Amino acid sequence: MDSNRAVDGWNALADGTRHAIVSRLAEGPLPVGRLAAGLPVSRSAVSQHLKILKDAGLVSEQASGTRRIYRLNPMAVAALRDQLDAFWRRALESYADVAGQATEARS
Repeated sequence: MDSNRAVDGWNALADGTRHAIVSRLAEGPLPVGRLAAGLPVSRSAVSQHLKILKDAGLVSEQASGTRRIYRLNPMAVAALRDQLDAFWRRALESYADVAGQATEARS
């Protein structure tokens, strides 16, 4: 996943409805009708949200007869997780540096 797609992924997840869709898809693949049934927006709105998630690379679709089945793209989700892990690691390292400096200042 390139950095532009990663940014798009974070932006896509910032919307509550898209976040809910991703949470539902984390439980397994679903057709748009089943996704829409559990959300407070229309099926058409869910389709628009799915397009944004697909454009961000977070969701893929597969034709199954006359329906389209949507699923999370595990590589894209893993890339976002890697970014989050890197942010967390840097934050902990910065905290450790500040805590170390405070300890040295007291000595």
